[in-house]
Amino acid sequence: MNSVARRSVGSGGVEVTELSFGAAGLGNLYTPMTDEDAVAAVDAAWDAGLRYFDTAPHYGIGLSERRLGEALRARPRETYALSTKVGRLLEEVAEEPAGDDLDHGFAVPATHRRVWDFSADGIRRSLEASLTRLGLDRVDIVYLHDPDDHAEQAFREGYPALERLRSEGVVGAIGAGMNQTAMLTRFLRDTDVDAVLCAGRYTLLDQSALAELLPVAQEHGKAVVIGGVFNSGLLADPRPGATYDYTPAPAALVDRARHLKAMAERHGTTLRAAALAFPLAHPAVATVLVGARSPHEVRDAAVRFASEVPGDFWKEARAEGLLPTGAPVPVPVPVPGEDPA
Repeated sequence: MNSVARRSVGSGGVEVTELSFGAAGLGNLYTPMTDEDAVAAVDAAWDAGLRYFDTAPHYGIGLSERRLGEALRARPRETYALSTKVGRLLEEVAEEPAGDDLDHGFAVPATHRRVWDFSADGIRRSLEASLTRLGLDRVDIVYLHDPDDHAEQAFREGYPALERLRSEGVVGAIGAGMNQTAMLTRFLRDTDVDAVLCAGRYTLLDQSALAELLPVAQEHGKAVVIGGVFNSGLLADPRPGATYDYTPAPAALVDRARHLKAMAERHGTTLRAAALAFPLAHPAVATVLVGARSPHEVRDAAVRFASEVPGDFWKEARAEGLLPTGAPVPVPVPVPGEDPA
């Protein structure tokens, strides 16, 4: 078994490994997988030293939570951290499922419908249902999930409900998870969240979180969990037809990713290694969350994460303007135009 360093989230004793497991794939994201393959992927993550696992009711309308809970059933509860999300209640449909859930990205029967609900009652009901699916009596972190179009209720009712759950000791840390930075920055400024989960906005292709989100998190002593480091595929395998933020990648971005890949290989590393290493260099970032659906994908991520990306790669990326000068990198390199002394 390998060991991955841990970092603290909040003041409640929650610790996450610097590399963590995103369980959306366990909900049959895009394509089906078997229960056995789901357990094998989680086992591989455990063997690689990962001890933070993230899921949500949204992922496969509950399938991800059920599979993750089953895969972790025999693991000592105090040895790992687990997060789930609230804001979408799952309501069973009375009639026979009419097709699948692929409109939401998951290859599962449409047995339930998602109902947006960031009310205090909705938050508690959602968490109780998640605990039942997980087969656990507690989770470590709860995030408000994608409150983009429900800001008023999320701030007025949802967040205070999470704050009460934390004060009651039901959860160890609270936060919000989104694919944008503006509202997450507001959560950091206007509430007492412990962490935010920001997907896709701090990668080798998109550093928009650097403008406000990350500096504000650092200023307030809050943790940032970075998801979507491969931008849903393009930075894992930059080829025509690859996806970027869940849609076909524009040609210009494919070219940029392929250029980064060639640069990485020229310096004796890989694009995947660089994509995993980059976010964690920022002091506000606690962990990099990687989605995986097979033991091979997990082991590959762990090996890439453990490898050192040479300083010359970061130096060239900065020199070519592919990374802003204000973005910290894992290996200190001179900023163009500055005296290295």
